[in-house]
Amino acid sequence: MDTRCRKQAKTSSCCSEEVSSIEWEFINMSEQEEDLIYRMYELVGDRWALIAGRIPGRKAEEIERFWIMRNGEIFANKRRELKIYNS
Repeated sequence: MDTRCRKQAKTSSCCSEEVSSIEWEFINMSEQEEDLIYRMYELVGDRWALIAGRIPGRKAEEIERFWIMRNGEIFANKRRELKIYNS
């Protein structure tokens, strides 16, 4: 009877644990890892677990975060600011 109420309570509590993407640290990847990520993305799309399986020591979350940081608008603006600041 009350299963709907319990399910709603579970979903609302899990969302409060999310971390803002602005708080992410930049991920350093080697040139070979970056190249492999770009090539694998062209082949399989955003199947991060599959891509991470080809790179030893990397998790799917790291690969996805790296991709978002490299190709996302917010992080592109941050990279531009860092380049200007460091120049």
